[in-house]
Formats: sequence, C-alpha cells, structure tokens
Amino acid sequence: MVREWDPRTASPAEIASLLDTLNAVLAADLPQDPPWRESSLREYLAEVMPGERRISWIAEEDPAADGTPGAILGQVHVLLLGNIGVLEVLVHPSARRSGLGRDLVLRAARRVYQEGFESIGVEVVGDTPAVAFYESLGFSREYVETRSVLDLSGVDWAELAEMSTGLGAGYRVQFHPGGPPDELIEAYARAKAEIRDIEDGELRPSSYDPQRLRDSLDCLHRRGMKPYIVLALHEQTGEVAGLTEVVVPAQHPTRADQYDTIVVQDHQGYGIDRAIKARMLLELRSAEPQLTEVQTWNAQANEAMLKVNAELGYRTDRDWCEYSIDVAELVHRIDATR
Repeated sequence: MVREWDPRTASPAEIASLLDTLNAVLAADLPQDPPWRESSLREYLAEVMPGERRISWIAEEDPAADGTPGAILGQVHVLLLGNIGVLEVLVHPSARRSGLGRDLVLRAARRVYQEGFESIGVEVVGDTPAVAFYESLGFSREYVETRSVLDLSGVDWAELAEMSTGLGAGYRVQFHPGGPPDELIEAYARAKAEIRDIEDGELRPSSYDPQRLRDSLDCLHRRGMKPYIVLALHEQTGEVAGLTEVVVPAQHPTRADQYDTIVVQDHQGYGIDRAIKARMLLELRSAEPQLTEVQTWNAQANEAMLKVNAELGYRTDRDWCEYSIDVAELVHRIDATR
C-alpha cells in the first residue's frame, strides 16, 4: 500500500521502520557509509527552507492479522523549490525489481506536474543500481561531482597544523561554531556570491543574500545539523576573503559533510583554501571528538580544490550525479509501461 505521509505526524514506529529501510539501502549500496541514527530524523525529514515544500509517500507491507502496521518498504519525497521538484526515493533491497520504485516515482511525478512544475531532478550515486533505474525512466545526466572521504585516523595532525598557518600576510582566520556572527553575514553573502556564475549543480542551491543565509542556518539547526564555519578575513578591508563550511549531522555524527569552500577571486593565490580547510579539521578534532570521517563533493573540473583535498588526505570515493527530466515526459513514460 502506498499512501501520502507526513513525518511531522508519523508514529515513532513509522520513523523507526523508515530508518531500518534507509540503513538496509546504505548497507547494500554504500556499505562503507556509516548507518544513520534516529536522532532528529523526524526533523531532518520535515524541516524545509521558507518558500520550499516537501511532499512524501511511503509504501508499507500489509498489516498483520492483529492489525499491527506493516513495515515500510519504500519511501519517496519531492522537494519543491525554485522551478524544479527534487526527488529522493528509497526502496528496501528485498522489494527491488518489483515495480515499487516506478510506482513511487510516478506518484511523486504526478503531484509535481499538478503543482505546475516542468522538471524533476534527482541525485544519483555512481556505481549503484539507481543509475540504471533512472536512466531506464529517461532521466538525463546533467552534472557530475566527485565525492571524496577523509579518514581522520590517518591525518598527520602536526603537518595539518603547519598547513593551517600557510597563508599570506594580511589575513586572519576565525572559527565560528554554529555559523558566522551576524555582523559578518553581509560580507559572508558577498563571498558566497563568487560561485553564482560558476557551473554548479542546481539541486543543492547555495545562498547569496543575508536573509537567505540566516534562514539556511536556522533550517540546518532545526534539522539537527550543526554547522561550523572557518573564515579568512582580509585585515585591511574586513572583507571575507575565503570561507569553508562543515556540517555535523545528528543522523550520522561520525561522518561530517563538507559544504562550500570559497576563496574570493581577488584573494586567490595566497594559500587561503588549504589553510582554512586545515584549520577546520583542527577545530573539529576538539569540537566533535566522535568524528571519524569528513566527506566532500567537488566538480570534476575543479582541479585546484581536488589538489588541496588530496594534500589534506582525502581519498576519491565515487561519482555523485544529478539527473533531470521533463515531468510530463516522465509521467507519460511510466504510464506507457504499466
């Protein structure tokens, strides 16, 4: 049975069952990734930015003879933002190749079409069955990033401390757990705008204005995801010359997620990128002692950042791809095969 589902009103048993399915998918497709925990999972699934909406459905086994609800075998949600619906689908490995995935995608696609959106996008992890699944539905690959993972147990902390000081004169580095102070929000937003014109995936839009940054930070906290920021400030102007962001999610607190790392064009060539990323790792060692890994994503063309990551000890893991399709075409394709 497939039904619309709201994580805000879901029972604890439903949240626990969905977590079981999520971890079964991870074990099958990404066995090196840490399993997720229930901590703040409800909030992670429910909270969105202002102006965005998330609609979810679950697929359940039939209830038991005594009326006990069946386990959740699949889930789909679509995040409506900007001019696109962003899809995410989970199907328990035991229920794959049964048509359930197509049914869930169709359910979401029809709603996206009814809402007046023209396209659907989805993130697809390379070297997993999802690649063939979405390509069979007609999705086209639009963008590819490379995920890299740093094992903190192999870090040379003395060398990292030396890297953290290797930036040019005229800059100072600051660490801000929880997010940048409000007096730096505008300068922070100007620095973030540096990547606006760089080819970037549209499924994880960055924030370029002060209020959206505030909203983004607030949303992260509400979802149980603690941000950490390291800034390089230009001493003469007080401007943010570079920044790097890491988020530690309550759902998998042993592996942190690297978000943006940006060096403003006028301040490139002074070793800022490597210094601020090294400083971040040193701070995380104290602030989040349970961390064992940090994962990051980079465009394949971003050779400079890939080089910095390699110097810090990151190892290339796998591709992370963005696919998209016209939503009317998707609905037609699935309906034609039913």
